[in-house]
Amino acid sequence: MNRPVAMVIFGLIATAIVSLIHYYLWARLVRDAHLPSPYRQIATAVIILLAVSLPVIMIVGRGLPFHVSRYMVWVPYVWMGMMMMLAFFFGATDLLKGIAFLWSKISPSETTALDPSRREMLGRVVSGGVLFTVFGLSGFGIGNVAKRLAVLPVPVKLRRFPRALNGFKIAQISDLHVGLIKGYSWLEEVVRRVNDLNPDLIAITGDLVDGSVDKLNAEIGPLAKLKARHGVFFVTGNHEYYSGAIEWVDKIESLGIRVLRNERVQIGEGEDSFDLAGVDDFSASPAMAPNHGPDLPKALSGRDTEREVVLLAHQPRAIDEAAQMDVGLVLSGHTHGGQIWPFTYLVGLQQPYNRGLYRHTENTQIYVNQGTGVWGPPMRVGTQSEITEIELSRG
Repeated sequence: MNRPVAMVIFGLIATAIVSLIHYYLWARLVRDAHLPSPYRQIATAVIILLAVSLPVIMIVGRGLPFHVSRYMVWVPYVWMGMMMMLAFFFGATDLLKGIAFLWSKISPSETTALDPSRREMLGRVVSGGVLFTVFGLSGFGIGNVAKRLAVLPVPVKLRRFPRALNGFKIAQISDLHVGLIKGYSWLEEVVRRVNDLNPDLIAITGDLVDGSVDKLNAEIGPLAKLKARHGVFFVTGNHEYYSGAIEWVDKIESLGIRVLRNERVQIGEGEDSFDLAGVDDFSASPAMAPNHGPDLPKALSGRDTEREVVLLAHQPRAIDEAAQMDVGLVLSGHTHGGQIWPFTYLVGLQQPYNRGLYRHTENTQIYVNQGTGVWGPPMRVGTQSEITEIELSRG
């Protein structure tokens, strides 16, 4: 199946799902709340407009000038986050109602059915309570994205790490998603914060951009100012393949950043060194970028097994193969930590790890960055954007 056909099919499925969610929200917010006229008609029109805004901005926004589309996305993207939370909370209340109904059928005690007026009032209370909760969480989530980025120190002990390099600092940033929501001024602040850490090495673990080189060329300029004694390194994420990975690899390298494509480099000198490897993202396909795709055996071919290996791989699911090949540490991103609770729990459906440091096997660990930026809804609930300061030592 070629890419245009696949995109059309995906678009139709996504539109159908979004339409069903909005009908469900209309039923809970308007029908079950028994809104009187003209509020019923106004609320219905607003929900329809919000539903239409999502596919429209995804399609039309790509063809508009960047400075125009970046202001148009805020309402649809904020609504995207609210829509997901509303669907979850209403789903939870419906589940509780279903359990209560089943209990009433099996319980020997007598129950009294609600009269229509009380049922109407209960519907309004539930709808209003859910809406109030989601508005509060949305405001909190937007505030989380707007506040100062957190720097998370993470000490990691590796059994083969050279003692002479104890205290080696890697500044990891991931999932910046430079594009319509976050642009030049925000990225300039990220670069300043990273450089202030005075890291020995900087690792960018994919999903740097959301958009083509033509649109974002000026926005990513601050990356050229990243500085580290042993260099700045990058591996592709799935969004690079949605945005033109071949062009982006060339552009990123022109900024003085080394792109590791199924290869490794030596960090340090002689015995006082370790290997840094990087692989393409799993999302790479011949249709998106010929000759791209993860190949860890190629990256580690001919390595000295007595030397430590740190692997950059966008998706945490790289951990299984990495452990089989005795990689000491994997640095990943991709998950955003779930970005918006309760969707943090859905990460496990695709990825083995969500966020933070894990010991996968006795010899292999993984750190999953929650993302320095955000994708889609400009909000974080139960997660935080981060710059990670990883300090390596022997142990």
